[in-house]
Amino acid sequence: MREVLQKVIAQSGLCSRHEAQKLIASGLVKLNNKTARLGDRATQEDLITVRGKKLTFTKDHVYIKLYKPVGVVSTTRSFEGEKNVFDIVKTKRALSIVGRLDKDSEGLLLLTDDGNLAYKLTHPKFNIDKVYRVILSHDLGRDKQEIKKKLEEISFNFRKGINIGQGDGVVKAERVKYLRGRSFEIILEEGKKRQIRRMFRGVGCHVERLIRVRIGTLTIGGISRGRWKHLGKDEIAKLKTRLR
Repeated sequence: MREVLQKVIAQSGLCSRHEAQKLIASGLVKLNNKTARLGDRATQEDLITVRGKKLTFTKDHVYIKLYKPVGVVSTTRSFEGEKNVFDIVKTKRALSIVGRLDKDSEGLLLLTDDGNLAYKLTHPKFNIDKVYRVILSHDLGRDKQEIKKKLEEISFNFRKGINIGQGDGVVKAERVKYLRGRSFEIILEEGKKRQIRRMFRGVGCHVERLIRVRIGTLTIGGISRGRWKHLGKDEIAKLKTRLR
């Protein structure tokens, strides 16, 4: 079955659909020896070249879950003096980073060359929830009454929405759950850059530690900080079943 060209390119693991769209729009993609256009449809049997290099497809995709530590950047680009996730996961395969985390945050990342899965896990229309554990740098109050009032303020604003500024407007959390002490569990379906930190800042709180513990059905269980492992067949199947 013929599919939109950017989806087919993503299936090769070269890049995401969004990046493939940019390549097509820039005239860097050819389909059967003709310059491709947005809206073209193709299959893996077609001759597709990107920047003059023929795309190849493999059925043996790579799926890796990584516990990103603080201080490591989630990017495929290298910056002088900074360590990125591919300094930890050394591979010759071109892998996409699913669910990026800022440098000061830690936790679960998925690295894969399955462009179709990466697209579905990150596009808002699929409503994939991401779960975070948050620890504040300070107590919520001096007594039970003050703590209760602050918790009510946080819960109300996180559900109603907080304007985090910088052009990102009003954002919400799907769920905010108080755990104990200075700890919360936050669930997002769509996230802006440093959204959780900026939301807490909007209610006068400062985040000391932020850990992502789940993306969809994939959990951080089984790996320690700075370690990674290939996903098992059951983990891959659960991820894909959720996206059907």
